[in-house]
Amino acid sequence: MQAGARINGAGLLFHIMARRKKSRDPWKRKIIGTLLAVLVSSFLYGGGMHIKLPEPKLSGGQSIEETLLKRRSVRIFSDAPIDIRDAAQLLWAGQGTTLGGRYRTAPSAGALFPLEIFLVAGNITGLRPGIYRYLPGSHGLEQVLEGDERNGLCEASLGQDPVRLAPAVIVIASAYERNAKKYRGRGIRYADMEAGHSAQNICLQAVSLDLGTVVIGAFDDDRVKKIVKMKTGELPLYVIPVGRPKQ
Repeated sequence: MQAGARINGAGLLFHIMARRKKSRDPWKRKIIGTLLAVLVSSFLYGGGMHIKLPEPKLSGGQSIEETLLKRRSVRIFSDAPIDIRDAAQLLWAGQGTTLGGRYRTAPSAGALFPLEIFLVAGNITGLRPGIYRYLPGSHGLEQVLEGDERNGLCEASLGQDPVRLAPAVIVIASAYERNAKKYRGRGIRYADMEAGHSAQNICLQAVSLDLGTVVIGAFDDDRVKKIVKMKTGELPLYVIPVGRPKQ
């Protein structure tokens, strides 16, 4: 299946169920079963249609020490687009699944996964401008809204130019009630900590892709929620412009 292709959720689930039925390896059946459960949740939550993203790379040319050394806040970006493969890698770094879908790239208290990741696409090769919700279980995107919304998001972010100039913006939100069911009031702290883990993953992954980021926390919560089309109970925590630094 080609990356960037729009596919029907029911069709994908049928395909995976068929693969699980044919497999005689108990370990493979367990992994496929876990993936199937995550996909069912993703499609019920996301509306049944999504865009398949390129598979993430699991090794790179820079060490973690190098990315730590090179990471800087970048506020001036070139006009160059980023590729859908880079966007996919950044989203996976922020909240992708590992070990057959059982874990995520960022630690989560109680494995409750309260975070939701949105991609505001403006100039991404292989992806139309619009707002997308990341679906970790299937490593795909659900299109929330068509059209370039960077200017509106910039205004909601108190007019900070990087939001308007970057080819893409990642927005991290939290659905706090997922943690509150187990941890009550302290669940808010755990969700905020998890957002920090996710944002740092994205920033370091960007360095490894020769991209720049800046993390923004000054914005109008209600306006960002409205622009990104967040659901009831979701609250924005980070706005992260990403692109190629201007030389």
